[in-house]
Amino acid sequence: MDTRTPEQRRRIMQSVRTADTGPEMTVRRLLHGMGYRYRLHDRRLPGRPDLAFTIRRKAIFVHGCFWHGHECAKGQPPKSRLDYWLPKIEANRARDKRNAGDLNAMGWAVCVVWQCQVRDTDGLRDRLTAFLGNGQKSDRLSVGNSLASVQQGVGG
Repeated sequence: MDTRTPEQRRRIMQSVRTADTGPEMTVRRLLHGMGYRYRLHDRRLPGRPDLAFTIRRKAIFVHGCFWHGHECAKGQPPKSRLDYWLPKIEANRARDKRNAGDLNAMGWAVCVVWQCQVRDTDGLRDRLTAFLGNGQKSDRLSVGNSLASVQQGVGG
């Protein structure tokens, strides 16, 4: 039995966002502060990753623990309407797996950051740096680099 009225439940569900969520914004701010540049929700890629590093061919998904069935305290299914929620969450997990597989088949590496992992910013920073590497942090060449390559006769 749901503890909310249908109107309360409707308002709660309408307020749930798919993009620009709190955990996603935390990851974006952290990466931007570290000097990384990325594309947001690239529609050309399977699953529209939250962050796409096109030159590196790396994608990051920031998943909510509840919606994507993480095995943590926040990822526990609700106590009511299990006949609705369990298939829905299982379908989300299957879609996540399919999207990651499609990206891997295209030569992309995939990292999933869970909502519950965002609080440990030091650990998250280390994990993201290990995933992305330390090289050039922007998907665009800087003006200085492109000028130097033209002056050396490299490129067009």
